Amino acid sequence: MKTEIAKPTETQQEAASEPRIQKSTAREYLESLVVTVILALFGTTFLIQAFKIPSSSMEDTLLIGDHLMVDKVSYAPPFLARFLPYLSVERDHIIVFRYPLDPGTYFVKRVIGVPGDRIRLRDKQVYRNGVALQEPHAVHKSFRMEDYRDNFPSLPASSAFPDWAAQLEQVMQDGEVVVPEGYYFVMGDNRDYSSDSRYWGFVPRENIVGNPLVIYWSFETTSEEYRKTSVPEYAGRLVEILFEFPQKARWRRLFSLVR
Repeated sequence: MKTEIAKPTETQQEAASEPRIQKSTAREYLESLVVTVILALFGTTFLIQAFKIPSSSMEDTLLIGDHLMVDKVSYAPPFLARFLPYLSVERDHIIVFRYPLDPGTYFVKRVIGVPGDRIRLRDKQVYRNGVALQEPHAVHKSFRMEDYRDNFPSLPASSAFPDWAAQLEQVMQDGEVVVPEGYYFVMGDNRDYSSDSRYWGFVPRENIVGNPLVIYWSFETTSEEYRKTSVPEYAGRLVEILFEFPQKARWRRLFSLVR
């Protein structure tokens, strides 16, 4: 007498396989999340990153409250130049870089001198390699003359940071600053109110992060607002943005190219 072995029904088969499907689905979600995180980290590290302007040093080119998308590919580190469309840092380009005195802080300035250039200022006028620069982007908002700021380089460098003041005479030739190899001389467009190479020295090439491409958002605010970092202050700022959004949004600056 043959004993008939009951075969599992289709429903039973699906139930038996369901835990494996759930495990596979969870694994797929985890893998997708990991890939997304890796791509995001790669993008913000090597491709593009958002920055905001907290100071007036680049007015009127960039205003406090401008939010920028910064191209990090063009100025990629030299070891990546063979894999990415690498460009050299040129005169008059606007760059984002790590502040030499505090690498955790990012600055935005305009390149005035590249390696080998000779830089000086006389009565606020910038000279590069003996030629007076025509700079439609530069503004002067102070009528007061300051010898060190407006006739740079001048000694003693009492307004400069101590390390730069001690080094300044060593990089001067015939009343001009000579930019050494691997470094850049930068200044803000708001010449009378800019902390730049006049005060703290050259920018090393390895500190340069990228160049701003476009203003993707702009909101009228002040430097003091950016210094408020506590939770209540931040919450108050969000409420302010919510209620004053239509009036303080700089609509005309949206998607403006940075030059």
